[in-house]
Amino acid sequence: MTLRIGVLGAARIAGTALIEPAAQTGHRVVAVGSRDLDRARAFASRHGVQRAYGSYDEVLADPEVDVVYNALVNSQHAPWNLRAVRAGKHVLSEKPFAANGTLARVVADAARASDRVVMEAFHYAMHPMMRRIRDIALSGEIGDVRHVEVTMMIPAPADDDPRWSLELAGGALMDLGCYGLHAFGQVAGWLGGRPVMRSARAGERAGRPGVDEWAQAELDLPGGATASLLTHMAAPETLLRLVLIGSRGQVEAPSFVLPQLDDRLRVMTGTVERREWVRGPSSYACQLTAFDAAVRGRAAAPLGLDDAVATMDLVDATYRAAGMEPRPGIL
Repeated sequence: MTLRIGVLGAARIAGTALIEPAAQTGHRVVAVGSRDLDRARAFASRHGVQRAYGSYDEVLADPEVDVVYNALVNSQHAPWNLRAVRAGKHVLSEKPFAANGTLARVVADAARASDRVVMEAFHYAMHPMMRRIRDIALSGEIGDVRHVEVTMMIPAPADDDPRWSLELAGGALMDLGCYGLHAFGQVAGWLGGRPVMRSARAGERAGRPGVDEWAQAELDLPGGATASLLTHMAAPETLLRLVLIGSRGQVEAPSFVLPQLDDRLRVMTGTVERREWVRGPSSYACQLTAFDAAVRGRAAAPLGLDDAVATMDLVDATYRAAGMEPRPGIL
């Protein structure tokens, strides 16, 4: 079965995150919807999409669309994820799953009551690199896991970018830091539990009250391990690094979020360092393959609804610990 996919929003990320992997894995992007019909038509022409619509509802009403990929701004993830489920579509939602944990629960409850597959697009978690990190962490090679560090930084988006808008659920934690918090959830799961927020601080973007330009957080993991997050959305360079530190060594992934850009792992034990290269398709192609298997009923979705809600709860907890409010949102 070939997935027939409709895209909500003619966003640039859709080209990398969906159009290319769909072509690589044999699926079809059959429709795109935007509130600006000309923009939808330009997207369709550029990417070879069959139909362009001037609204998102038209994508949901298209009988040839089996799967909806939600590439809208953060504030529109929960409302349109919910509408897509109610329209009988499977949903692959860009992260974060919702503007806050409360809305994430509403969408998750609706998805559980349906027979549709609804998955958050933390694509990195489905790449062989993350499985290899898990294998190393649990093999005993670096000893017991004691600490996890994630650094997520990018240069500043333009001032009019939606990621700087509180009303559109923007901020460094929502755009970047959520990857680190999600990764802490993955590692905590390997250790038999969930991460717990201990402390956080954040700094606002100048002229954007309530919108975090950077944030730091400290968390507790099972078995006495700890975790640290540093995320910055106006940094001098891009850093997407994960480090697991054990009692006898450590493993570092310089680009864990985008392993297709740098698939190295550095493993250090004592004074000995070795490197591995974790080959594989792009993380986005891995994600679409895993999603397809779930839609076909051949495997459970690798990232479930409980995972999506837990991650949004952790984002909310980070904001509160830093003295800021979780992102507003409505359905």
